[in-house]
Amino acid sequence: MDRAESFEAALKLVPGKTALLVVDMQRAFLDPGEAMEVPPARDVIPQIRALLDLFRGKGLPVLFTEFSYSERAPLLVGDLHPEHRRADSGAPRGFGRPSSSCLEGEGNLHVVSELAPDSDEPVITKFHYDGFNGTVLDSALRARGVTHLVLTGTMTDICVLATVVGGMNREYRMTVVEDATATLWPEIQRATLDIIGRAYARVLTAKQVAEEIGGW
Repeated sequence: MDRAESFEAALKLVPGKTALLVVDMQRAFLDPGEAMEVPPARDVIPQIRALLDLFRGKGLPVLFTEFSYSERAPLLVGDLHPEHRRADSGAPRGFGRPSSSCLEGEGNLHVVSELAPDSDEPVITKFHYDGFNGTVLDSALRARGVTHLVLTGTMTDICVLATVVGGMNREYRMTVVEDATATLWPEIQRATLDIIGRAYARVLTAKQVAEEIGGW
């Protein structure tokens, strides 16, 4: 059995045990002009929207993560990415500057309206890149009987990758949707998906995921 076959055998989605996770599709990353804007993330909204409709239509769990920086817990991420720190009134904002990006209490913290969570869908606030680290994500999934995850969102090479590693370390069987994830640079997108596909998860298109789930 080659690697692709072994991944398929171990990670193929299972009815009743599969959930969709939307990682950090927040205004801070998608709104034009934001300091940490990821323009390609806007291009994957239709694919994520289609998967949301599919999972909701099948009665399958849907969960979201939102990255937050809190002044109550000034973690290292605020030093590495100063954009998350509070911008002074009237001070210029932008890449490398304090810009209140994903800052606790700011409007740009939340998921874009095009992908708005339903009222019964958990939105997991995280303070690290890994959606499992220090959050209730693992418990929320286990409470729903989830063992298999379909991941979408941004940024592929940072928060998506970190969450994939965190999920594998907790024995989740994962599929990453290549045309429903995005980062700033095409070459980094390709390289990250290659790393994921060789070590951590299956990498499929949204159409392939829909075809796999469609017969359930």
